[in-house]
Amino acid sequence: MTEAEDRKPRSDEARTTYDPEITSEFAIPEGLEVPKGVGEPETTSEFAVPQGLAAHPPSTEPDGSAFSLPRTYSAKDAPTAFTPATGMPTVSLIKDAPWQDRMRTMLRMPVAERPAPEPVQRAEEGGPAVPRVLDLTLRIGELLLAGGEGAEDVEAAMFAVCRSYGLDRCEPTVTFTLLSISHQPSLVDDPVTASRTVRRRVTDYTRLAAVFRLVDDLTDPEAHVSLEEAYRRLAEIRRNRHPYPGWALTLASGLLAGAASVLVGGDLIVFVAAAVGAMLGDRLAWLCAGRGLPEFYQFTVAAMPPAAIGVAFALADVDVEASAVITGGLFALLPGRALVAGVQDGLTGFYITAAARLLEVMYFFVGIVIGVLLILYFGVKVGGKLNPDAALILSERPLIQIAASMLLSLTFAVLLQQERSTVLAVTLNGGVAWSVYGAMHYAGGLSPVASTAVAAGLVGLFGQLLSRYRFASALPYTTAAIGPLLPGSATYFGLLSMAQNEVDKGLVSLAKAASLAMAIAIGVNLGSEISRLFLRVGSAGKRRAAKRTRGF
Repeated sequence: MTEAEDRKPRSDEARTTYDPEITSEFAIPEGLEVPKGVGEPETTSEFAVPQGLAAHPPSTEPDGSAFSLPRTYSAKDAPTAFTPATGMPTVSLIKDAPWQDRMRTMLRMPVAERPAPEPVQRAEEGGPAVPRVLDLTLRIGELLLAGGEGAEDVEAAMFAVCRSYGLDRCEPTVTFTLLSISHQPSLVDDPVTASRTVRRRVTDYTRLAAVFRLVDDLTDPEAHVSLEEAYRRLAEIRRNRHPYPGWALTLASGLLAGAASVLVGGDLIVFVAAAVGAMLGDRLAWLCAGRGLPEFYQFTVAAMPPAAIGVAFALADVDVEASAVITGGLFALLPGRALVAGVQDGLTGFYITAAARLLEVMYFFVGIVIGVLLILYFGVKVGGKLNPDAALILSERPLIQIAASMLLSLTFAVLLQQERSTVLAVTLNGGVAWSVYGAMHYAGGLSPVASTAVAAGLVGLFGQLLSRYRFASALPYTTAAIGPLLPGSATYFGLLSMAQNEVDKGLVSLAKAASLAMAIAIGVNLGSEISRLFLRVGSAGKRRAAKRTRGF
C-alpha cells in the first residue's frame, strides 16, 4: 500500500474526523487510528466508569464495611423513584388560620416541600414585577421590625407578601438592623436579592396594627390588592401621626410612675411625688433627644429626677416612703418591651437578633443604674436615711393594688401609642396578671419568680388569643399588661445597697431583678406557644421545630 493510499480515509467516521474545516483543539490528530464506536460520548458524567476498568463483583462484606469493594451505580438495580408518576402530594394548609401561622409553618418547611402559591389575580401581565414586590416586602418588614415585632413574625410577614404576589422560592432574612430577601425563579435562573437597613426605631403600636391589617388584606385571596394600592396604603401608614400628643405621653409617664409607687406601698403623697419626678424625667429625656444625644444618656437623665425627689424626702426626714417614689420612677423606664422581644427571638432560634436586643436592654439598664446611683450616692453621703430593708415590709392592699396595676397597664398602653380599641383589653389583662401574681405570692406564699412566670404566661396566652380574634399582632395585648410585673423594687434596692457599699447584698437583689425579668419574658413566650400548641395552626403533618433540627 502506497503512502497516498495509506492517507485515504477508511470510513465515513474517519472522513468526518479528518475534515479540515473542523478546527477544534480536541480533534483527533491525522494518522491516529480511532476504533469504531469509541468517540467521545455525549454523556460526560464524572461518575462514569472509565473504559477498561471493570466493575467489581458484589462483595460478601456487609454494607458499610471498610473491607467491602466499591460498587458502581447501575440504573437497573436502582430503587424505585421517590416521586410517583402522578406527582408529589400537595401540603394543605388551613385556610381560615391566621396568616402568621400559615406563613410560619411554610417558613419552617424545606423549600422543596412548600406548597406552590395559588394562581394570583393581582399580578400584572407578564408576571409580577419582582424588584417592586421585593421592595414592598422590605418596606413592610422594616416597619414591623422598627415597631418591636419579633424576628420570626417579621420573616413570616415578608414571606406572606411575596407569596401573595405569586413569588415562590423566596427566602427572607431578618437581623437586628438588616433585612434582606432573595427570590430565585427556578434552579437555572439567577436569584434576585434586595436588602434594607433599619436605622431608626419608633414605638407606635397603632402603626404596627395598620401594617398587620395590610398584610392580612394582601394574603386574602378575595381582597385583590394591587401593587400600586399596597404602596399607597403603606405610604399612608408611614405618614399617619401618632394617636397621642406629646403632653399626653408625659402625663401617662407620670401616672404610670404614680401607679407603680402605689403597688409597692405608697400613699397619695408618694403617688404625686413619683408622678412629678417621672414627668420631669420624661421632659429632660425629650430635651436630650432633641439635642441628638443617644438613648443611653436619655435613660440616664430620665432616671435622675425621681431618685432626686426620693432623696429629698429622706433628707427632709418626711414621713414618706422615699423608696416607693424612686421605685415608681424606675417602672416608667425599665425596657420591658425590648426584653420580651429579645428573649422571644432567642427562644425561636434568631440568636443574632436576640443577642443584639438583649445588649440594647443591657445598655438601657446600665444608663438607668448610672443615673440612680449618682443620686443615691450623693444622698447617702450627705446623710440621707434610705433603708434597703424596707422591701420586707410591703403592705398588702389587694383592691388598691389591682386598681393601680390596671392604671399602670392603661398608661403603659398610651406610652406605646396603642389603638384606643385595644386599651381596655390590655388594661383588664394587666389587672388579671397582678391578681394572679398576688394570689400566688402573697396568699399562696410561692416565690416571686414562680409567681411572676405564671402571671406572665397568662398574659401571653390571653394576648395571643386576643390577637387571633382580631387577626393582629400580639404585642399590643401583652407588652403593656406585663408592666405591673416589672422588677422595679428589686432593681432599686439592689442599687441602694451598692450605694451604701453593701455590694454583696446589692448583687443578690440585682440577680433577683434579672431572674424576674427573665421569668416575665419566658412566661410571655411560653403562654403564646401554648395557645399555638392547642389551636389549629395549619399543616398536613406535625408542626416543625422553630429553626434547626431543632424596651420600652
